Amino acid sequence: MALRLTHPRHTLHVQHVSNFVSESFVAVGNKIAVIENLGATLDQFDTFDFSDNEIRKLEGFPFLRRLKNLILNSNRICRISEGLEKSLPHLESITLTNNNIEELCDVDPLTSVKTLEHLCLLRNPIVHKPGYRLYVIHKLPQLRVLDFKRIRLKERKEAEASFGGKRGQERLKVLTKKTKAFISRGPVQTAPPKPTGPSPEELIKIKEAIANAKSLEEVQHLEAMLKSGQIPGQYPPPLMENGEQVVEHDNMES
Repeated sequence: MALRLTHPRHTLHVQHVSNFVSESFVAVGNKIAVIENLGATLDQFDTFDFSDNEIRKLEGFPFLRRLKNLILNSNRICRISEGLEKSLPHLESITLTNNNIEELCDVDPLTSVKTLEHLCLLRNPIVHKPGYRLYVIHKLPQLRVLDFKRIRLKERKEAEASFGGKRGQERLKVLTKKTKAFISRGPVQTAPPKPTGPSPEELIKIKEAIANAKSLEEVQHLEAMLKSGQIPGQYPPPLMENGEQVVEHDNMES
C-alpha cells in the first residue's frame, strides 16, 4: 500500500511551540509500504510521522524545504537512500526505532546530510555490532545526539582513534565488507500478494449450485461446504449411511 493523502487516518496535528507553530503530518498504523505523493502536502509540515507501517526503504521524498523531523518507528526499514539532503535540505532529526537497519555501512548514505543532528537507531540489529556507536560518530560527525544520548567530546576522540588514520581505514574495510555485499544485491523487492477467495471458475460453480438447489436442506449443505473452504462440484457428493452416494434427480410427476 502506498501513501495516499486522502486516507481518513492521515491526520494533521498542530502543536504550538513558543511563538511559532510546528505542524506535523501523522500517518500512523496504515500499512504503508512505500512513501510517495508527498508533494501534495505543499511543504506545510515540519515533521512527518510514519510510525507503525510497513516501509522498507527510506526514500521517495520530493523537495520539502520546511521538513526537519522524520519519525519512522516500528517499520521494516533496512535501507536508506542516498541524496536525502537534495530533497530535504533542512532535515535535522531521524528516528528509526525498531526497524531492520542491520550493518554499519547502512548508515553511510547519511554522511552527506550535513544538517542532521539527531539520529535514533535503538532496537535495530545494527546496535549490537561491535564498535557501533563509535562508527556512527566517526561517519556522521555532524550528529549531536545519537540514540537520545548526547555525543561527548571524549567519544569523538575515541572514534577518531579507532577509525582515523591508516589503521583505522583498514578496520573500516573489515567492518563494512559484509554491508557492501548486501547493498550490491539491488533494491528490496516485496513478494506479490497471494490471491484470496474463489477463482472466476469456482464462482460459476457456486452460482450454478445455488440456482439448482431444490430444498432448504441443499442450501444449508452448500453453506456448510463454503464455510469449510470446499467448492461445489470440487469433491464427490457425500455418502449416505448405507454407503451410497447422494444423487440429485429432478422431481417427476406420477
